[in-house]
Parts: sequence; structure tokens; C-alpha cells
Amino acid sequence: MSSQTSRSEPVHVESTEQFEELTSEGIVLVDYHADWCGPCQMLAPTVEELAAEVDDLTVLKVDVDEHQALAQEAGVRGIPALQFYADGEEAERLVGVQEKEDLLDVVESLR
Repeated sequence: MSSQTSRSEPVHVESTEQFEELTSEGIVLVDYHADWCGPCQMLAPTVEELAAEVDDLTVLKVDVDEHQALAQEAGVRGIPALQFYADGEEAERLVGVQEKEDLLDVVESLR
């Protein structure tokens, strides 16, 4: 079974190696967040809905407090930050709370 198999919930990234493997193919949404971040908490249900509803989308969650190096390497300066990857390349970046429809539009543009 491929690591890009449809998921029903976001994958919480535990290592740089896991991050690199999971962003290497397909369409991937990376949600950079922190537990103390109010806007991150507002966005979380939307991200979880996308993970459950969009079959060809892998959703990763990166806690910036636990994985500062990943966030820094990605150039994250504010959270919540959303990065979209298409076949291993960053394709789009959004900062702040986003509407579900806008996120779906990005996914559609990457197909």
C-alpha cells in the first residue's frame, strides 16, 4: 500500500524523514500550527474536513513548537500557515485562517 493512500484524518508529522517522504508525491497540504494559536484552532476543523472528504489529498500537521527546524526550513513566519505540494514541489502557500472553498480551489488547480 502506498504512503499516498487516501486518509480519513491528518497525519501528525513526527520527523523530517517522514515529512520528506509524505510530501514527495501526489497532492499534499501541510498545516503548520501550534496548540496555543487561536487562529490555528479555528482552522483545524476545516483542515480535518478536507482530509476526510478529498480522496487524493494527503494532509499533514506540523506542530511548530515540536518541529521548529521543519517550520524554519519551510520559511514559516506566521501561523497558521498552509503549504500545498504537488509531486514534491511547493505549489502554493497561504497564511491565516482560510475558507474551505478556497482550499478546495487550490486542490482542484493542482490536479
